[in-house]
Amino acid sequence: MIKAPVSNELFQRAQNSIPGGVNSPVRAFRAVGGNPRFMASAKGPYMFDEDGNRYIDLINSWGPMILGHAAEVVNEAVQQAIPNSLSFGAPTRKEIEIAELIVSMVPSIEKVRMVNSGTEATMSAIRVARGYTGRDKIIKFEGCYHGHGDSFLISAGSGAITLGVPDSPGVTKGTANDTLTAPYNNLEAVQTLVDANKGQVAAIILEPVAGNMGLVTPAEGFLQGLRDICNREGIVLIFDEVMTGFRLSAGGAQQLYGVTPDMSTLGKIIGGGMPVGAYGGKKEIMEYVAPAGPVYQAGTLSGNPIAMAAGMAMLTYLKENPEVYTQLEQITGKMVAGMQQNLEKLGLNYTINHVGSMFSIFFTDKPVYDFESAKTSDTALFGRYFNAMLQRGVYLAPSQYEALFVSAAITEELAEQYVQANFEALQEAIKA
Repeated sequence: MIKAPVSNELFQRAQNSIPGGVNSPVRAFRAVGGNPRFMASAKGPYMFDEDGNRYIDLINSWGPMILGHAAEVVNEAVQQAIPNSLSFGAPTRKEIEIAELIVSMVPSIEKVRMVNSGTEATMSAIRVARGYTGRDKIIKFEGCYHGHGDSFLISAGSGAITLGVPDSPGVTKGTANDTLTAPYNNLEAVQTLVDANKGQVAAIILEPVAGNMGLVTPAEGFLQGLRDICNREGIVLIFDEVMTGFRLSAGGAQQLYGVTPDMSTLGKIIGGGMPVGAYGGKKEIMEYVAPAGPVYQAGTLSGNPIAMAAGMAMLTYLKENPEVYTQLEQITGKMVAGMQQNLEKLGLNYTINHVGSMFSIFFTDKPVYDFESAKTSDTALFGRYFNAMLQRGVYLAPSQYEALFVSAAITEELAEQYVQANFEALQEAIKA
């Protein structure tokens, strides 16, 4: 039995000074029960909490630790950059070098602007798309998360052409009126929205592989169908690749699926663990960004030299070592296959969605292809399963509706340990 008295004490203390005791809601474990573990250190495939417990990590800071924690190639780059100052607020050579590297790797990007988070990237991309097209409305998809910008915290009404309503207090009805929402993987609903708002839609934004309703992959023809609609209607197609960029392939999901958007938003892996984001796209669109054009966006810490050093090291390594993706695919495939065997042995209803080094398990007998089908999963069973895995030293995302990320630090032996822990945890979860 893994115990965590220090983490429990820290969580109680944190609630006195931090809303909910955490700085990002999912960390509070409310979706799975119990108290969060407070981490002290991490190396390779493992995290260690304040009580000294060790966990095989399958979150990897929600994606960026693709090489595992504290990867030497990234650590060395950061250590070399630190003595030169933590921030300049002025241009640096590294900003040019990483921009050139991103342009060389991501099919859709001809010019790129660095920011400090994925939320900044998506907010900025939407603003640029509106400035470029002269239109106000955007289309997003149920279950796709694009950060906490006002335009994205919207849920749909009952009908396909119903205007959105605010999904969070503090989001104005005016903002909601400009956000239209469609079910993921539903081209007909998108076309209906476009037809009902002719000449008013500036952008369609989506995760090309969704990771925030659990992992949901695009149906065959879905991404190309969106590309075709945008071509016909003069709409800017934006792929939010904050999670999938540089993870599913060196060129992201757009390279993997062979569909090129007009703009892309990036983050996570670019920083190698440092706070970072980026947005980029066609030259004619990005030329609308100040100071080249009239759409304003700025940030004192954008292009931070430490983050750029970490990102340059990470992206260079991934570009020069494409075998990393083959290794990740093989290890993740082994873990998924083992899980499937376990679930079959125990006679459980399940769906596992998997692409590259990302996967999710849903406790449902239905295929999961959008947010509504994801919600058919037995979340109570997932909560018991999560805690049973935690007790066996495996750290999963504390929510049914989050994808898991495998790192290159996961060995064959650790994959086998994961599969064994999975079997034991499932047995415990169904008995509870």
